[in-house]
Amino acid sequence: MIDIILLILLWFGIYYIVALSLNIEFGYAGIPNFGKALSVLVGAIAVGGILDRLLILFFGVSGDFVTASSIAANKMTELIASNPILGIGILLLAIILATILGLIVGAIFILPSAKLKEDYLGVTLLAISETVFLVCLYNLSIIGGYYGISVPDILAFAAGEYRSWIFTGLSLIMAFLVFLFVERLLNTPFGRILRAMRENDNTVRAFGRNLMLLRIKTMAIGSAIGAIAGVLYTLYTGNIVANAFTRAEWTFFPFLMVLLGGKGNNKGVALGVLIYVTIKVLLDIYKYNIKYALNLPFDPVWLSYMLFGILMLLILYYKPTGLLPEKPIITKPMLKYFKKS
Repeated sequence: MIDIILLILLWFGIYYIVALSLNIEFGYAGIPNFGKALSVLVGAIAVGGILDRLLILFFGVSGDFVTASSIAANKMTELIASNPILGIGILLLAIILATILGLIVGAIFILPSAKLKEDYLGVTLLAISETVFLVCLYNLSIIGGYYGISVPDILAFAAGEYRSWIFTGLSLIMAFLVFLFVERLLNTPFGRILRAMRENDNTVRAFGRNLMLLRIKTMAIGSAIGAIAGVLYTLYTGNIVANAFTRAEWTFFPFLMVLLGGKGNNKGVALGVLIYVTIKVLLDIYKYNIKYALNLPFDPVWLSYMLFGILMLLILYYKPTGLLPEKPIITKPMLKYFKKS
């Protein structure tokens, strides 16, 4: 039971970061980013495509990229085993690289579709994301493609029984820090202008605000945050395989979490993530027990996709505002006015 709880908390931290980044883009700004998986993939590229190459240069390893990166990652893992500070340094360096790369990719990502609206915007973002995914999948020189590459084990210094505890703690700490940042960012005039853009972009344009610039800023921030989740996921698994960054896992399910909890409400999103992750982990563990108990005529691997698809339809039909609906913004001047009246 303890292992199950740790697994739920670990995935809660990773998915909550992704869901928060999507909540900025979709929940607040109204940008239907159906290419959310790209920002998570950017985190993997920062670790495998940039950090691994830096390690290859540092250790002077030669050979093809897949082999050289594995050798360099193993050499760094050996150093981390005797020096925990190196593990922390690798984590921080990976997050910094991912954040910078996420900002750049997010800003560029929205440019071809900055003037599109709603469905057209979402489909265009999905197409761009899928194109980058396929390039990374079949080009082995980026992150190893479908063969995959190894990354340094940042917890090589920790004993096996403590590794899950430590990484779960790191995941939750990063999620909490991202939550504080997002809460502070969105409870500012910037957050209010994003809500206004979501409700009626013509009104925002009429007040002289540059919609394209707002979209670029929003996507850059959202992609940078999503890339942090990609770093944590990559370092947790210990390797990068491009086909792990599918649109179902990193786009469809985060949309489900945001809609379930309540878009535009970061606390509601936390509830949605917790419900999703708990159900997902329990289904993964007990799926074969469920298959034999219910005598299901199909492979239980597809059970979670079916249940979450049905859940998405139920939410959209019966509870489109989510379990914790978005609350109106009450600024200090408004609060003073209400107290007087």
